[in-house]
Amino acid sequence: MIDYNSVLSSRIRSVQPSGIRRFFDLANSSGLSDIISLSIGEPDFATPWHIRQAAIDSIEKGRTFYSPNRGFTDLLESVSEYCTRRFGLTYDPKTEILVTVGGSEAIDCALRCLVSPGDEVLIPQPSFVCYEPLTVMAGGVPVPIVTEAKDEFRLTAEALKNAITPNTKVLVLPFPNNPTGAVMRRAHLEEIAQILRDTNIMILSDEIYCELTYGDTPHVSIAEIDGMRERTIIINGFSKSFAMTGWRLGWAMGPEPVLTQMTKLHQFGIMSAPTTAQYGAMEAMRSGDPDIARMRDEYDLRRRYIVHRLRAMGLECFEPEGAFYVFPCIRSTGMTSEEFCTRMIQEEHVAVVPGSAFGSSGEGFIRISYSYSLKHITEALDRMERFIAKNKR
Repeated sequence: MIDYNSVLSSRIRSVQPSGIRRFFDLANSSGLSDIISLSIGEPDFATPWHIRQAAIDSIEKGRTFYSPNRGFTDLLESVSEYCTRRFGLTYDPKTEILVTVGGSEAIDCALRCLVSPGDEVLIPQPSFVCYEPLTVMAGGVPVPIVTEAKDEFRLTAEALKNAITPNTKVLVLPFPNNPTGAVMRRAHLEEIAQILRDTNIMILSDEIYCELTYGDTPHVSIAEIDGMRERTIIINGFSKSFAMTGWRLGWAMGPEPVLTQMTKLHQFGIMSAPTTAQYGAMEAMRSGDPDIARMRDEYDLRRRYIVHRLRAMGLECFEPEGAFYVFPCIRSTGMTSEEFCTRMIQEEHVAVVPGSAFGSSGEGFIRISYSYSLKHITEALDRMERFIAKNKR
């Protein structure tokens, strides 16, 4: 009989399953017909019709063959033009952009191409669940940097400076942030850049939520800051901004020497991103700006409503400036994050995610996604308010 503990990789066995999916699955397997889930970060909008139509047309015309490894030339050029138009970033579509199977593959590729065994990867936390396990599977050492509500969950220059060692290889910059909704404005990025400028540290800048930045100040990439472009790999994609989660399409942009190696890994591990999705993405890049504005306005309405409701319940709640999550503090209830979320499913049939799923610094908080309809959110918050009133200390 095979001893699977001896044949399976110790790295993969050391990685725990996603805490986000665990609560999503718990809600789905509860057998309750009236469960309301605010647990998954997936837009409730259908992909805009003109994008779907472009993909349908490509199938009807028989465009179902492999694309080049990097992606179709038209899509690479469209991504380049979009990034210049929206963010003032200029990247060569021939050598500095790679189309991937979602932003997740781009993150994995970047880490595996940058990290050697023993290299340290700095990860501000709370943050999305993938960075730490992907670092481990690349042979690296994840080093959490705690961000706090008093700093609006931003990475501070002081915290970064204190975390750097001779083994530091990569800094992950996950902003706008999942789960907190924090953003890094230009002034904050300038401070980070000042710390990194004389080092050999690379930046993995996950900007998947860049279009969902609220207020009058648009998103700024650290690659725009003097001296940072040469050390930055930007990760982005179509899932959040264009409501294309199931299409599984993302991209990476960065210096040619790094993108060449990432393309090689992508070539052997994936070969190419899905052809039909790429045709839809071309349309999104060329004509999707109004769709982004429409969806962002709706998210902004939900954001302001949900923060108001949470504060009215007596919960401390940082006002998020990006993404589509709020991260209220539930310490006043006397429950742990895990207990709060488990009991709310059982007692009020509402699913949210414990903050501890995003790193130990998330304990005492919960993540609520507002990528759901206002009707859906309102009913969930009514139940949550009842739950908190029943369980006041």
